[in-house]
Amino acid sequence: MHDVTGDKRYFLDVRQSARGIGWVHRLDARGENMALAMAQSHGLPDIVCRVLAGRGVAPDDAQRFLLPAIRDLLPDPMTLTDMGPASERIAAAAASGERVAIFGDYDVDGAVSSAMLKRFLAHYGVASEIYIPDRIFEGYGPNPDAMRELAGRASLIVTVDCGTNSAEAIAAGRAAGADVVVLDHHQVGGALPEGVAVVNPNREDDLSGQGHLCAAGVVFLTLVRTSRLLREKMPATAPFDLLGMLDLVALATVCDVVPLIGVNRAFVVKGMLAARQMNSPGLSALARISRIGEPLNPYHLGFLIGPRINAGGRIGNAALGSNLLACTEAGEAEEIAATLDRLNRERQEMEAAMLAEARAEADAELAGGGPAVLVTASRDWHPGIVGLIASRLKDHARRPTFAIAFNGSGIGMGSGRSIPGFDLGRLVRDAVGEGLLVKGGGHAMAAGITVEREKLGRLRAFFEERAASVVASLRDAESLKIDAALSAEGANFDLLDRLEAAGPFGAGHPAPMLVLPRHRLADARVVGNGHVRAELRSQSGGRLQAIAFRAAETDLGRFLFDHRGASIHLAGSLSANYWNGTRSVQFRISDAAKD
Repeated sequence: MHDVTGDKRYFLDVRQSARGIGWVHRLDARGENMALAMAQSHGLPDIVCRVLAGRGVAPDDAQRFLLPAIRDLLPDPMTLTDMGPASERIAAAAASGERVAIFGDYDVDGAVSSAMLKRFLAHYGVASEIYIPDRIFEGYGPNPDAMRELAGRASLIVTVDCGTNSAEAIAAGRAAGADVVVLDHHQVGGALPEGVAVVNPNREDDLSGQGHLCAAGVVFLTLVRTSRLLREKMPATAPFDLLGMLDLVALATVCDVVPLIGVNRAFVVKGMLAARQMNSPGLSALARISRIGEPLNPYHLGFLIGPRINAGGRIGNAALGSNLLACTEAGEAEEIAATLDRLNRERQEMEAAMLAEARAEADAELAGGGPAVLVTASRDWHPGIVGLIASRLKDHARRPTFAIAFNGSGIGMGSGRSIPGFDLGRLVRDAVGEGLLVKGGGHAMAAGITVEREKLGRLRAFFEERAASVVASLRDAESLKIDAALSAEGANFDLLDRLEAAGPFGAGHPAPMLVLPRHRLADARVVGNGHVRAELRSQSGGRLQAIAFRAAETDLGRFLFDHRGASIHLAGSLSANYWNGTRSVQFRISDAAKD
């Protein structure tokens, strides 16, 4: 099943797949022994044990891992630096009926965090307002003018999913008379702001070990601590049902692509159970307008519901998403959801046109090998969509990528996406330090920049100088890690359900990558928006339906079309397909190789 060359154990001796990468065993010898011990101890299927061992689950922890509990995994909120003063100040505002302003980000995590805090405060009779900055005119995070404006209407401002790197704006709010609490998770890029508290598990003096939380996770922990304080301050008021908001925490955790480890995994598992109850008017309205005809799962959150919430911040009213998730009336929720659905369709049309132009520019550069960091730019692009373009081009070019939208004044707003192993946030911060960017920040896998057109050439050269050797080595070492082999006959509901119990899968907890060896590609055709539908048959006659999403015009799609009727190896994952009220098992193709 494998060939050992150097330190790589090639799966099925695949060294050059349709995507141009090798397939390697995820498990080393120690992992193989862990999987075997797990199977013997718990009676779990071999494939499930291999998947768990490949994600660092010890044999003794297998059963607890498959049934994650919030109570077991929720950290003590007080282990986060500044949690004491932050929760005490919010509790004091709730107990005394102060007016509170919530300053949030315009993405899903910011919308969820803002809505959670507003709903919590409303339970205690506190009037609050949500302020989401305009992506184009105000940019990311608090700005001095907005903070001064809010300070005129509220005695407490809480920033969520932003604020860590906004010392000047926080100071403006304080100078205008408001206390400021920051609840954030972004990397620290300078001196911390001087507010009442800065709760951020990624600040250097935070030893909680919870740096994988998204902002909604940080807000949830803050509200856990605040709720305990309010039991003492307001004993006559029933505690707020925090567990009832786990559906929103799950939404933010999935959409912000934070690692699905520790309590994050429990947030999503339990949050999906809550989401399926359809008790949140906003989330329910989005699920209905997204025409989801099956039980909600993380895919729906990340690829159907999340983009609709983001559409408001990209090309419409940035506050629509937070207002939707905060509202309690079904009629209002349906109305906002319809607006977001319309904006999302408009966003899709813009994205398609922008992507076609960006792909043409990128392919021209890549024809000669291309730069280590791909930078595409245009005066005709919408700045709210460049992040989506960067993400698509990164997958296409297999290297860190920026997409930049320039305005008529020569100022460009750009977004970058990285590949595993390359810290894009650090590269951007270094570029700011060199004076090549007006401003910029982010984390390892994503970053935002503002750049002057006249400095674009120097910026490209700087990226090449700093990134060339690292990106080259990462691309050379790129491989597809395989968990196990499977046949069409073995792809059944029992295995699918057991694998799903080992999820949810995503960042930091990759989906099981399975291989169907030597299966005949009976058919391959284009369906939908560039997807490739395939029918697979095993050597013993088993059949399995498969699909390769958005693959029609890729190397993988061309390989499948060229090998109709041939026996090939296919790598991918199992998923459930719902059609006309029936559920079936399908194989999602990620890669393929010659037999």
